Amino acid sequence: MMVAAFGALSEKVAALRRKSGTGRMERWLTGEEVCGQLRISPRTLQTLRDRRLIGYSQINRRFYYKPEEVKRLIPLVGTLYPRGR
Repeated sequence: MMVAAFGALSEKVAALRRKSGTGRMERWLTGEEVCGQLRISPRTLQTLRDRRLIGYSQINRRFYYKPEEVKRLIPLVGTLYPRGR
């Protein structure tokens, strides 16, 4: 019964991958990676989330970010936080 359930789950994942068009799952960035790329502190990243300036997904206590969101913010970080906060 458990093997059958796993097989069904595997088929659903495969269908989602085909539906996405590229056939592969997109890689999301962790908070640490985003802080490094934007050169900001974790607290500043939290402020960006609180102000809804960056999109994210949360799984348990961890936050994940799409690379497009980070690229969109790179030119804006200097204007939002001019003193490098």
